[in-house]
Amino acid sequence: MKEQKKFVEDITSMDVDFAKWYTDIVKKADLIDYSGVRGCMVIRPYGYAIWENIQKQLNKMFKDTGHENVYMPMFIPEGLLQKEKDHVEGFAPEVAWVTHGGSEKLQERLCVRPTSETLFCSHYADIIHSYRDLPKLYNQWCSVVRWEKTTRPFLRSVEFLWQEGHTAHANKEEALEETERMLNIYAKFCEDYLAIPVIKGQKTDKEKFAGAERTYTIESMMHDGKALQAGTSHYFGDGFARAFDIQYTDKNNELQYVHQTSWGVSTRLIGAIIMMHGDNNGLVLPPNIAPIQVAVIPVAMNKPGVLEGAKAVADRLGTKFTVKFDDSDKSPGWKFSEYEMKGIPVRVEVGPRDLENNQAVLARRDNGEKIIVSLDNIEQEVADLLVTIQKDMFESAKKIRENNTYYAKDFKELKDLADNKTGFVKAMWCGDLACEEKIKEDAGLSSRCMPFEQETITDKCVCCGKPAKKMVYWGKAY
Repeated sequence: MKEQKKFVEDITSMDVDFAKWYTDIVKKADLIDYSGVRGCMVIRPYGYAIWENIQKQLNKMFKDTGHENVYMPMFIPEGLLQKEKDHVEGFAPEVAWVTHGGSEKLQERLCVRPTSETLFCSHYADIIHSYRDLPKLYNQWCSVVRWEKTTRPFLRSVEFLWQEGHTAHANKEEALEETERMLNIYAKFCEDYLAIPVIKGQKTDKEKFAGAERTYTIESMMHDGKALQAGTSHYFGDGFARAFDIQYTDKNNELQYVHQTSWGVSTRLIGAIIMMHGDNNGLVLPPNIAPIQVAVIPVAMNKPGVLEGAKAVADRLGTKFTVKFDDSDKSPGWKFSEYEMKGIPVRVEVGPRDLENNQAVLARRDNGEKIIVSLDNIEQEVADLLVTIQKDMFESAKKIRENNTYYAKDFKELKDLADNKTGFVKAMWCGDLACEEKIKEDAGLSSRCMPFEQETITDKCVCCGKPAKKMVYWGKAY
């Protein structure tokens, strides 16, 4: 159809220019608009609806594990930010400063929060006094600002939305348990709701969060073979507690420092959905996160009874799913293309012949397959199809990762794979920073994580040949 062809022609093929394809999608699918502020985006209603669904589900998972939502100020006094040396050094290049209030110069600069560790620490120092005050399991939903030089919608922007959990515990064991628990929640969410398979592991010291003792990560592979860090969970030990004097009296009436964690995901997850599942016709949304799961389209709605019949179908489905009934005067072809662009998982077509035969046509967005179903049990047919689509999208993404994961036994193999393939490379590492930096500089691959599920490819480091300590996933990343 002409309308469908026009929609497709407006999108750069992902095989021609993946970056341009991505920006075409975010614009054509009405997810964002560019703003007058460099690196800052307007998240449009459809894009924000996806974020709301992410928020809704994660919020439930957080609260089910005992976490409470709070809100911290968006400004951080410079003196407060300076309290933890490693932390401030890690964020210094990205910090935006407020120097004036109205026309008057401030006596102390205020940082626009790039993250809120220091604010939580200052607050915890005020409210934690006894072991009875622990644990503190706090989370906040907010925006943060990081002065990025190069930006891309959702993936890397000057201002972005996220959640950041900050918890305080009586000892190392409880804090480490929390760090792993939250990483597992992120992994479950990505796999069960976003249909994105992830690798759980620990970051190297070079890649860990500024001020953390350990950083755990979930790493995903996008459709173009590049890695995306989808979420992180950090164990701080008592470093921040010592810097901010967060102490409590234990059961033996002795003073102890708390042990802390921090964890977060952001609107980057929307970028992950686009790059993992999208195609040259637009978005492809997993049913479990899609703002609209079903679009009902009357075909030849000028014919007697079609509009009423299609509306009745939409009303029935609307009791179980999120449904869009489109009775606008746009042509069916235009509507098909529009909802394909928006990635709506199932399209229901209802025309005069369908009503005569007590049936409807269900079209899958993920693979384009069409099936005819009886109207008598259409609710169950759609329910089953949505489950199938969710499962198939996950399996498809998993297959992409499996088909683009390689092994390297020595540096020559590693370099050859880096130059000629896209994807993950599994290779052994001695733990030496010099080798990690050489792999980055000479092969263009960064360490993504040391997976919890370790393998032994060889007993030697891929770079220097010395005894290996860990198997590492290496890759080019966003």
